[in-house]
Amino acid sequence: MSDRLLEVRDLSVDFSTREGTVQAVRGLSFDLDPQETIGIVGESGSGKSTVALAILGLLPRNASVTGSVRTGRDELTRLSEKELAKVRGSTMAYIPQDPLTSLNPSYTIGWQVSEAIWAKGLDSKQGAHRRAVELLDTVGIPRAARQMDRYPHEFSGGMRQRVAIAIAMANDPRIMIADEPTTALDVTIQAQVLDALRAAREKTHASLVLITHDLGIVAGMADRVMVMYAGKPVETAPTDEIFYRSKMPYTLGLLGSLPRLDDERGTPLRPIPGSPPSLLSLPSGCPFRPRCPVSFDLCVTEEPGLDPVGPHHRAACHRGLELTGGDTTLFAASWQDHPHHVGFDPLDSERSGNEQEEPTEVPRG
Repeated sequence: MSDRLLEVRDLSVDFSTREGTVQAVRGLSFDLDPQETIGIVGESGSGKSTVALAILGLLPRNASVTGSVRTGRDELTRLSEKELAKVRGSTMAYIPQDPLTSLNPSYTIGWQVSEAIWAKGLDSKQGAHRRAVELLDTVGIPRAARQMDRYPHEFSGGMRQRVAIAIAMANDPRIMIADEPTTALDVTIQAQVLDALRAAREKTHASLVLITHDLGIVAGMADRVMVMYAGKPVETAPTDEIFYRSKMPYTLGLLGSLPRLDDERGTPLRPIPGSPPSLLSLPSGCPFRPRCPVSFDLCVTEEPGLDPVGPHHRAACHRGLELTGGDTTLFAASWQDHPHHVGFDPLDSERSGNEQEEPTEVPRG
């Protein structure tokens, strides 16, 4: 048996709709090791949340799943709903994007956290109540014992998200999957929720799959990063490698679009031009080609594979080995004049790496 907690191989998810088949996830593979955090990032519609729901078996009926999702001896794609229910909350736990819709408005916070414990038959109702208070205290709910009788609508968004994290911790899962846990929260509350997530990870010693569009969160939380575009992973590497030596134009565009404290006042942002393709009718070749400043003829006809561009580093780009790692100026307003524009004579990867400017340290924690 493998020591890895989670092994996903060639996972694909299609949705049948009136307009046609939506290819939401296409041939995705990754592993999750004990006590590791992997960040899955990308624009809205890239397939991030669908990956989480497919792993947990929570997709709607119009979804078709192929591939393998294995944890320990269990092949999750072959389990019945009853068997999957035993896996959820014990082996794996889910922290939803919107706790207001996932928490039951008719029951108190205390009852819902306690129910996650005693429903598994691991404790009496009295013992579950005591543990629920401990869990709420762990995730930073002030005066946790007094909050047990309050209802979800009486809590703020950040407090509700902490309750969702407490429920995920209830049975000491080995894997936690957090789907956009800080969406729609202000920066201060985001920091508090992330502190609660760190506390949950340390308390349970669980591995974490962190799904987000916020690269700052990934920098401070993840050991590895998988960047998704049009339903597929387009770059995967250790976090520092992604931030300092990225080799995929899409990732470089995401990093280059971030505002920087060291930019001069009035410096315009550099967004990625265009929009992601429709997953109903993907273009031939590389899906990112219409938005890419370094595309060439091969990109029109052949979709690149996720190929090695360095130790523990893979990128889906025909020019991945040619690009200067970490060059986030690809999408500058004057990118037509950039040396990486179509037709340039790129430096070899070794020379490019030697000439690269030393980066400043990515803030972590």
